[in-house]
Amino acid sequence: MCGIAGFIDVRPDAGADDLRSVVGDMADNIRHRGPDSCGVWVDESVGIALGHRRLAILDLSPTGDQPMLSEDGRYVITFNGEIYNHRTLREELRLLGCRFRGTSDTEVMLAAFGEWGVAPSLGKFVGMFAFGLWDRSERALYLVRDRMGEKPLYYGWAGSAFLFGSELKALRAHPKWRGEIDRDVLSLYFRHNYVPAPYCIYGGIRKLMPGTMLRVAVDGLMPGSLPPPTPYWSLRAVAEAGARDPFRGSDGEAIDRVEELLRTAVAGQMIADVPLGVFLSGGIDSSTVVALMQAQSPRPIRTFSIGIHDIVSNEAEFAKAVARHLGTEHTEFYVTPKEVMEGIPRLPSLYDEPFADSSQIPTYLVSQLARRDVTVCLTGDGGDEVFCGYNRHVMLNSIWQKARRVPLPLRKGLASLVRAIPASWSEKVLRRGKPGILTEQLQKFATILAYSDPESMYLHLTDIWNRPTELVLGSREPPTLLSDRGKWPAFVNFMDLLMYLEASTSLPDDMLVKVDRAAMGVSLETRVPYLDHRLLEFSWRLPLHMKLRDGAGKWILRQVLYRHVPRSLVDHPKSGFGIPIDIWLKGPLRDWVEEMLDEGKLLRSGFLDPNPVRERWREHLEGRRKWQPQLWGVLMFQSWLEAGNG
Repeated sequence: MCGIAGFIDVRPDAGADDLRSVVGDMADNIRHRGPDSCGVWVDESVGIALGHRRLAILDLSPTGDQPMLSEDGRYVITFNGEIYNHRTLREELRLLGCRFRGTSDTEVMLAAFGEWGVAPSLGKFVGMFAFGLWDRSERALYLVRDRMGEKPLYYGWAGSAFLFGSELKALRAHPKWRGEIDRDVLSLYFRHNYVPAPYCIYGGIRKLMPGTMLRVAVDGLMPGSLPPPTPYWSLRAVAEAGARDPFRGSDGEAIDRVEELLRTAVAGQMIADVPLGVFLSGGIDSSTVVALMQAQSPRPIRTFSIGIHDIVSNEAEFAKAVARHLGTEHTEFYVTPKEVMEGIPRLPSLYDEPFADSSQIPTYLVSQLARRDVTVCLTGDGGDEVFCGYNRHVMLNSIWQKARRVPLPLRKGLASLVRAIPASWSEKVLRRGKPGILTEQLQKFATILAYSDPESMYLHLTDIWNRPTELVLGSREPPTLLSDRGKWPAFVNFMDLLMYLEASTSLPDDMLVKVDRAAMGVSLETRVPYLDHRLLEFSWRLPLHMKLRDGAGKWILRQVLYRHVPRSLVDHPKSGFGIPIDIWLKGPLRDWVEEMLDEGKLLRSGFLDPNPVRERWREHLEGRRKWQPQLWGVLMFQSWLEAGNG
């Protein structure tokens, strides 16, 4: 796992030493991604420079350093990630006559490109990766991102320089950088609390989409112009192929196959020349990964958990019970408001773009905790998207199945009546419980009733700000996969569509961003077994009843886990990996919130209308509504601006 950076200047006005200096600065700006060594490579005749910061995981010797040249000198690569099947590919390439100096996966990649070509090699790789590959023969730069978007890659123009890098910090170090906030993209951020790919908060910069490759030929390249990226793997194609060729075996055969594939993925991701551990929340996903790791390890594996005292359901206790049963070497840390406040100033630098998933804080803290003892951690991310694990999907599907029996005009009339109920009256009827809860639930119920199809219900419930252009001054919201139904696969089952949309949007742009930036911010590599493409491709062949059964998701994954851990230890309500931000905003974080949401400060920034922000803050303080996702989004944007990113 490393940090990569580079550029091609089509109008070079610098010599080789200057090229080295600039790309060295770009790489040094992401030193946290690779503190072990730094390397640069330049070709003054072309105006190209490649930089690399190394976090040594495999082949810790200098033979693993980058940028690395192929044996024949044709290719030069700067690579971030891991190729888990590199040993198998190495033996295959040896039989074809390839020779190797060291034991790194990077050297295997270069040999593969020389033997099979770039695109065919990508089909053979099992792993996570983002890399820049310079082909000296074709005079072309290839930018490539892994199938599911585990590793980040930004690119775009800064004057006459075409830039790329693992993080925006690398691009900002280039002397021709002139980043300006894109207000249209900012409106997308407030709809989702993250910036969806391929967009970037800065105009003219893009994120490379998962499973795609961008080829930039130098000859004839003009500033501002680029060919479109081309896909080499498609989740949509995988999902549609699975629907055409469903698995027809028994439950037992399916369980065996899922365990075999996941066990293989876990085994491949346990290969490292440095200490390794795993995040353990106590839920189904991470517990299954831990169980399969421990089953393949001759000694106790290291597990790490974060706990929070201020919540009713504390998953750290479940994690401890699972760790005790499996015999792992377990470490836990309890988060307090003080740790949150100490972590907040670090967030704008960690995430580069505005990012407002509040579980980013405990993710950063558990990464800090793990990094004291290990350099690599496996995670349970992706299990929900692969095996239908989100409770909100199950609930939404259940609501729709009941609501669709009532004619739409009648539902709309009922929705109007519910909206007309005064908040004061509904709270009097409630009499007991938390203030504001009944009003909020009634409003959500009314909104759901009024929709004519379940897809519209889903889109509304996943929005943070439903009308973000009213918040962001002078903005027009660009289209995304979620807003363009013409790009949706035609699934027979609504739940399949939800899994596809989550895996294509919030998984790479929220969940994986959250973990990558938090972990790499402390120089910790994370690996995600559930996103092994072989497991993904099989999971899309499974009929829905093997994922969702008796009103509960992840049925088949649960059966795998029950072979290793008693049901009583893992069958508990899912509480997620968040902090009680709604309570803390009104309590220990209130002074900070008041400062950041000051009306004058909002006006001076010039991006947001203060009125809806202040209104939601008042309602949140008074307990009339719980607006913590919306408020956290504004707080993270304001913090990002104050850190000098605007």
